[in-house]
Amino acid sequence: MVKYVLLLLVSFLLAGNVFAQKVYESRDEIPAEFKWSLNDIYSNWTEWEKDMTRLKSMMDEIVSYKGKLKLSPENLLTVQKLNDELGILSYKVYRYPQLMRDLDTRDQQVGANLQKVQSMFAEFGVATSWINPEMLEIPWDTMKKWLDENSAFKPYRFGIEDLYRQQKHVLTSDKEELLSYFSRVNNAPSEIYSNLTTADIDFPIVHLSNGDSVQATYGNYGLVLATNHNQEDRKKTYEAHYGVFKKNENTYASIYKAICQSDWATARARGYNSSLEAVLDANNIPIAVYENLINTVKANTEPLQKYNRLRKKLLKLDKYYSFDGSIPLTDYLKTYPYDEAKEWVLASITPLGNDYKEKITSALKGGWIDVFENKGKRAGAYSAGVYGVHPYMLMNYNGTLDNVFTLGHELGHTMHTLYSQENQPFSTSSYTIFVAEVASTFNERLLLDYMLSKTTEPKERINLLQQAIQGITGTFYFQTLLADYELQVHTLVEKGESVTAETLTKIMTELYDKYYGDSVEKDEFINRVWARIPHMFRTPFYVYQYATCFASSAQIYKNINTGAEAEKKEALDKYLQLLKSGGSDYPMEQLKNAGVDLTQPETIKAVIAQFSLLVDKLEVEINKLN
Repeated sequence: MVKYVLLLLVSFLLAGNVFAQKVYESRDEIPAEFKWSLNDIYSNWTEWEKDMTRLKSMMDEIVSYKGKLKLSPENLLTVQKLNDELGILSYKVYRYPQLMRDLDTRDQQVGANLQKVQSMFAEFGVATSWINPEMLEIPWDTMKKWLDENSAFKPYRFGIEDLYRQQKHVLTSDKEELLSYFSRVNNAPSEIYSNLTTADIDFPIVHLSNGDSVQATYGNYGLVLATNHNQEDRKKTYEAHYGVFKKNENTYASIYKAICQSDWATARARGYNSSLEAVLDANNIPIAVYENLINTVKANTEPLQKYNRLRKKLLKLDKYYSFDGSIPLTDYLKTYPYDEAKEWVLASITPLGNDYKEKITSALKGGWIDVFENKGKRAGAYSAGVYGVHPYMLMNYNGTLDNVFTLGHELGHTMHTLYSQENQPFSTSSYTIFVAEVASTFNERLLLDYMLSKTTEPKERINLLQQAIQGITGTFYFQTLLADYELQVHTLVEKGESVTAETLTKIMTELYDKYYGDSVEKDEFINRVWARIPHMFRTPFYVYQYATCFASSAQIYKNINTGAEAEKKEALDKYLQLLKSGGSDYPMEQLKNAGVDLTQPETIKAVIAQFSLLVDKLEVEINKLN
């Protein structure tokens, strides 16, 4: 999930008082323990250049087998192993400049080196585009005989079987090569969006009621909305931040239209009926899962509206706006130092066993997490794997309760990556996006339990419950709303209809009306949120998986915490096996093995029921204050 932190002039506005937070203008000011150790990948650019040269040599070697795969199983096995070596090396040569770029998006030399890698990958796509079509020239009966008779094929069996499953969507080698030439062009809109929203964005300064001034950056925007109890200050910051996106809405609309057109062109070229079908088929996900999610959630928005009405009442607001959704329901505002947050996260995952705890301890020691924001650093938070090294976590830690949970969330991703890479060969080490948010949201739930157990302060408990509720509003409800939006826009493109900023805003307006009804006041900015969500520009049809993963982790949590001890242990073992299974099976099957069946509507409705229960509990806690 995208989370935020400090940039230039940052204040925590606590009950009318200003709490000074250390601001890092330069990365040189940040202690090493709070920064990435990129030397774990390469010590310098010279080493990186050597591996770039080596990568090119390996590409030439793999091309030498073109036309020879069907001659013998030995040739096919050699190519599979070469492909693994190329993939492992690609992780390193890509991550080094990519991670460095995210630390300072203004560094043009780093950006140029990243472009070199992207160009190399485009060449790699061309160099290997013949492999799948040529493999499919081998009759399945022959291929199956090779797989059965040679155990060395075991790491590649699932991938090969899946290739034959999708055989009708794989083109001839010449057509695959032709499509590969367009990879860089297809990625261009996403790159343009990234530059427009990071390196080239210029947020205005906002003057707050207490005399302070803040720049309405991603970090400050989230901070003010989460800590400032003055509604007018929140309104100013919100309008200043979103105003930048509204000002450039026509450009953002053109970028998004180009992305949707690219998706549709690729889908048609491969014989799919829709862009959605093309994306879901890659992991053998039924379209019904996507449709059931958006239809079920859209039909059950009353609990969400009830929560907003409750917030309006408790906050004693005449009018309730979207920018009022993050402010705590009490005047209990507390900052959480990073060192304390680390200890809480570490303690919260104790139920997952010693091995899990040892891995998280290693991740928290230093070098794996880039903690604080500095000028030019990419906003948000993520965990990025580097095969053969270790995952790297980007944070922008600002001391809010939300950031404490972000730390637990991203560490869930990191643990999933570690378990997958330790227990799977490279060919099946990458888990799918469809299961990627299970471990992260599961960690958040454990953290909630732990923090609730450590405080009897009613107001802090209310804040913690609010954190859990907002996890569902943001991860489940809002992501499903965005998934609905994506499907509607892609459908327009597939029908050849016009897509403009006005079109996109109209769709978002209608969805907001359906989800939030009259529980939130309408304004001219919130319906431009489509321009501000990076996932839709970088990874189309990604966000719905936040909702399905949330449902999955909720079901796993229930399984682990109910029943006899033997049943709980079995459920935990199944969960850890899910983390270890990487990409060795279809994600729907992996989740079923872990005790989750997303084909059942009850799985989705269970989250809605849980949400309603949390809202009721929150109301009870609030009443205790009276």
